[in-house]
Amino acid sequence: MLDNGDSTLIVTPQNKTILIDGGGKENYDTGERVLIPFILNKRIIHIDYIIVSHFDLDHVGGLLTVMEKISVGQVIISKQAEESENYKRFKQIVKDKKIKVQVVGINNEIQKIKIEEDLYFDILWPNNGKMIEENPLNNNSIVCKLNYKKFSVLFTGDIEELAEKEIVKQYKYNLQILKSTILKVGHHGSKSSSIKKFIDIVKPEVALIGVGKNNKFGHPNEEVIERLKIFGTKIYRTDEMGEIILKVNKEGKYNVSKYLS
Repeated sequence: MLDNGDSTLIVTPQNKTILIDGGGKENYDTGERVLIPFILNKRIIHIDYIIVSHFDLDHVGGLLTVMEKISVGQVIISKQAEESENYKRFKQIVKDKKIKVQVVGINNEIQKIKIEEDLYFDILWPNNGKMIEENPLNNNSIVCKLNYKKFSVLFTGDIEELAEKEIVKQYKYNLQILKSTILKVGHHGSKSSSIKKFIDIVKPEVALIGVGKNNKFGHPNEEVIERLKIFGTKIYRTDEMGEIILKVNKEGKYNVSKYLS
């Protein structure tokens, strides 16, 4: 039985590297045993940007070891709704390693993080300085949209229904900004996330679900899967495919494949 976890490595056309979340679980150093070997196997010795969606162990656990042992340029986090042991360890690491930290989600506006020509992130949530008090770590996850020409990916951390409704409300006059080619499904496909209205607005061609095989939570939820299928979305799951590779060409056209060892 495997636990859930999220981690996405992005290599840009100009070979900049971006790591969004890093998996993790109790009594197992995911960074040391999985993430660092994976990164080094790709001959990457420096991470330009790390984005921490939130500080739950299954998203940040592996990142903390990466930050300790691999060169990192900048880390992007949101304003924290509550203190946690993972966040305390994070603050100590960035202090010791002198890593630049950018805090997003404070101003009532969309923040753009330009990576290189034609490639940038929109930080969509949180963006009004307010914190959702219910399940605050999950619901205040960073929601960011990677934009590259006509291609886009919406990363949603572990947001749940409450946050999805707030995001829809926040962008009711600009819903187009949520529309994305790819949706990284929130909270590992949990029944608490991916409401019909949110999926209908995002209109993803492809949904990616980071989920452990035979996990104890029963993720992904069958209703979520059916909801995505209704919209004609192609679904790719790590419990079925392992590592999922998504390649995008210079025209913004993409293909999705399974890693073959």
